[in-house]
This record gives sequence, structure tokens and C-alpha cells, in this order.
Amino acid sequence: MKIVVLGATSRTGLCLLAEARRRGHHVVAFTRRPDALDAVAAPAEIVHNDGRDLDTVRAALAGVDAVISLLPGGGRRDPHLAAESAHVLITAMADAGVRRLVVVSAYPIVGVRPRVPIWILRRVLATPYADVSRMERIVSAADLDWTIARLNRLVDRPATGAITTGTGLLAKPRPHSRADTAAMLLDLAEDSQTARSALNVSGS
Repeated sequence: MKIVVLGATSRTGLCLLAEARRRGHHVVAFTRRPDALDAVAAPAEIVHNDGRDLDTVRAALAGVDAVISLLPGGGRRDPHLAAESAHVLITAMADAGVRRLVVVSAYPIVGVRPRVPIWILRRVLATPYADVSRMERIVSAADLDWTIARLNRLVDRPATGAITTGTGLLAKPRPHSRADTAAMLLDLAEDSQTARSALNVSGS
């Protein structure tokens, strides 16, 4: 498959690039930090862009089978990164005839348990959570084969396969490794059975 990856130099993104290379995929990596790409996870193509330039994104989508966006919610200096990128990406995908889209979001924006930690996260991360919530609304309204993966706390551990996904709320959200998350996102991109659904992700 030919896959475009936005946010390719995040820690999870680097894991995804390595796994995609292992699986034999052709990856087009969007990043604002191309110097952060290491030789092990070097993609087939690199685009020095954060995904908000329509012409650049449209050009990169030629012949692409799927798109994975790892872009986080914005911060104080750039509060609309995820939503603005989603709007551009959906427009470009429609123009290019690319249908499969996998985006990451944050489980605490919908979770209710454990109540106190989620309440604290929503207070501390109000800006990025507002951005990813808007991104979810933009993506879910698109006429694409989209899947939203709402992640929990990511940890830097080797892959174990201990990860679960489902559409229901989680009774006890657990952390999951970046390596397992990367593999799961690629699995979603490769198989459109979860199209038009939002999945809540947890370690198992």
C-alpha cells in the first residue's frame, strides 16, 4: 500500500514508520521536523509540511491508498492544528479520490471513568481536547471511509499485542505501547471494516 502519514516524526509516528517499512508499505511522511527521521524508519518520501497547505497535500495524495493522521490537538500557540489539518486533508482526499482515512484522537474527551483523572485531564488539556473534538466532528461528517482511534496513555515499551479496540466506553482505560498502537493503526488502514466508526483504544 501507499500510505500518507501526517505527524510522522512523533514518537508513535516513528514506530509506525518502522512497522510500515517492515510490512513493505510505501510511506509518504509529512513532518515539520524532517531531521528527526532516523535511518531505521526512513520513509520512501518526505514532505516538509504540517498538512495545512492544500496544494501540497493534494499533490502528495497521488496514487495513495490510505492516510493516517497522528497530529495532536493544538496548544496555546497553535490551538487549531488538528481541526485545520483535518479540513484541508478531507478536501484534498475528495479531490484526489482517496477514501481510507485513519485519525487519532483522545479517549478522555468521551470517557467518564475514572472520573477524577479524566476531569483533571480535561481541565489541564482543555485546548488540545477542544481541537481534537472539533477534528472528530469534521472527520465524521466527511464522505470518506474514516476511522477515529481514541488513544489512552501511550508508553514507550516493546510491542506485546496487548491492545484492544471497541466502540463502547471503557470500564478501566489502560495505557498501551506506542509500538502496539502503531501496528493497530496500520491494521485499521489496511482493512476498511471499521470504516465510519470511532474506536476507543486501551491496553489489555
